[in-house]
Amino acid sequence: MPAVEQYARAHIVTDSTVDPPAVPVALRYDPEADPRQVHIVLPGHHEWAFSRDLLERGLRSPAASGDVNIWPCGRVQAVMEFHSPEGVDVVQFDSYALIRFLRRTYMTGTPVRS
Repeated sequence: MPAVEQYARAHIVTDSTVDPPAVPVALRYDPEADPRQVHIVLPGHHEWAFSRDLLERGLRSPAASGDVNIWPCGRVQAVMEFHSPEGVDVVQFDSYALIRFLRRTYMTGTPVRS
C-alpha cells in the first residue's frame, strides 16, 4: 500500500505579542511500516509519531497519549502539544488539513490489525 504524505501550514504558538508566520509541516502515514501511527514533522526536523486514533479523537475533544496532546480550538482549528526534555512545542492547524490527511490514510485500504 502506498504511503501518504501531505504538507500543511501551521502556526507555532509562542508567548510573543506578534503572531509568527505559518510554517510548513509534513504529515506522514506509512501503512507498511506501522498502520496504527501517523507522523508529524515540524520545522527543524522535529518528528513526532503517535496513534492515528489519537489524532482522530483529538479533532473532536481533548485527547492525550504520552507526550502528545491534541484538542479542537473553536470550530475550524486544532492544537497539538508535544512534550520533550527540551521543552514543549505547541502547534495550531486548520482542522480541515488534518481531516483531509486522516481521510487519505483510511483510503489506503490497509486494515488495522488488533
